[in-house]
Amino acid sequence: MTKQLTLLTLLLLLLNSCGVFQSYEKHPKREFRGVWIATVVNIDWPKNGNDSEEKQKADYLKILDFYEKENYNAVIVQVRAAGDAFYKSDYAPYSRFLTGEEGTPPKWNTDVLEWMINEAHQRGMEFHAWLNPYRATFDENFEVLSETHDYCTNPEWMVHYGKKNYYNPGLPEVRKHFSNIIAELVSTYDVDAIHFDDYFYPYKITNEVFNDSFAFETYAQKDQTIDDWRRSNIDSLVSQSHKTIKSVKPWVQFGISPFGVWKNNSTDPKGSDTKAGQTTYEDLYADPLLWMKKGWIDYLAPQVYWSMDLPVASHTKIVDWWSKNNYGTNLYIGNGPYKIRNNSDKAWYDIKEIPNQLELARETPQIQGNIMFSAKSLMSDNDDVVDYIHKKYYKLPALNPVSSLAKNHISTSPKLLDVSLDDDEVILEYDDLKGLRYALLYKAGRKVKEAYPIKKLLYKNLVTGNSIRISKSDYRKSFYSISFIDFYGAETKPTVINLKNYPKNDSKR
Repeated sequence: MTKQLTLLTLLLLLLNSCGVFQSYEKHPKREFRGVWIATVVNIDWPKNGNDSEEKQKADYLKILDFYEKENYNAVIVQVRAAGDAFYKSDYAPYSRFLTGEEGTPPKWNTDVLEWMINEAHQRGMEFHAWLNPYRATFDENFEVLSETHDYCTNPEWMVHYGKKNYYNPGLPEVRKHFSNIIAELVSTYDVDAIHFDDYFYPYKITNEVFNDSFAFETYAQKDQTIDDWRRSNIDSLVSQSHKTIKSVKPWVQFGISPFGVWKNNSTDPKGSDTKAGQTTYEDLYADPLLWMKKGWIDYLAPQVYWSMDLPVASHTKIVDWWSKNNYGTNLYIGNGPYKIRNNSDKAWYDIKEIPNQLELARETPQIQGNIMFSAKSLMSDNDDVVDYIHKKYYKLPALNPVSSLAKNHISTSPKLLDVSLDDDEVILEYDDLKGLRYALLYKAGRKVKEAYPIKKLLYKNLVTGNSIRISKSDYRKSFYSISFIDFYGAETKPTVINLKNYPKNDSKR
């Protein structure tokens, strides 16, 4: 008997190694799959600020359709690039990257950002509004700025550094201004998250001085070093932004994507085994560990744009370091496919470089997904990498991770009031679907399960009104399970309906 069990065990191991048996981890039900859509200098979208509405819309939908097909579930769209806005704002002029001329409204017949968000939601994607807090100008071409730009109206807020201008993080009025920007954005638009990138204090430039000495002398506490004071300014920005977001819409997440190395262990034993030329703590004056400890952010997405085994900054080592220092915050890894076949590091010429990074993230329990920079990098000339990722990792869709905010909020399953069928669709009428973002339809049996695997998911549909419509092509069987995703990402308890119990065109029940 023991010999038989041993042979059976060996057979099972062999079959498993050949991929005959795949665990659900191969197709996780929840995983963040995001992509950054950069708008500054028209990196990803729009192609040109002078393009027509039709061209800009078509180009945006091309991005969404591509990533929907590849089973991504979030777009992180840059809506503030350099003191400007991709929406109507009382605090910033329209971006020239959108309209061709800064301050000139777009010639769209719809609200640009509202349309962009709705198109993402229609495809089951979260929309994270990406803002650059402190970059005021992208270059020294100041004549292109609108007269309503802060560089013109509040020059005392500006610090010239390198060839750009930055808002001075040490000024309380700058932080107040940014809180107003966030409050306006969150209250006006149906965003799923506010997102900051890695630009806090600017990356250091040799022989350049960031001249904030007057603000330091005015606002620093007694015996506070300028480095600690600068970090406290960024801490105040993050804390205040968090409070502002939650005061307007508690379910809207706040995420930050810092530079990938917190500190090298050569300057701090708690740092990573890296030799990065600059670090987020010492050079950008940002301390993501504190933000996570304080609960000021809902997710962190460090930019780990190096190859797996690069000696000075190994992707493997950095991911391991963040996995051990995330303090329970949702953790996603920022990946750099823009380097594929476009970098001096020859590792990027290996088709498996990005797939191996995805494998590492998925094998690390503390990590819930990945974000790709940037959208165009996988849409041209890298079809082989895209196909590899799709077949091995993103073959099936995935739901977004549950927000850490969900623990303080419970959505109950809505009450089904009526079911009607006709030749084209089944219509489910509910008592109240407020607070619910998506309806999920699964293949099911007669008995209700606590949860259904992602491979059983038929569709994820945006909730509008109090009815759910299922097309005929989706209800070929008798039993279906329906559940809902609320605004916090949590799934309600599923219910099973048997369509054979509802005759066509009979809605009087």
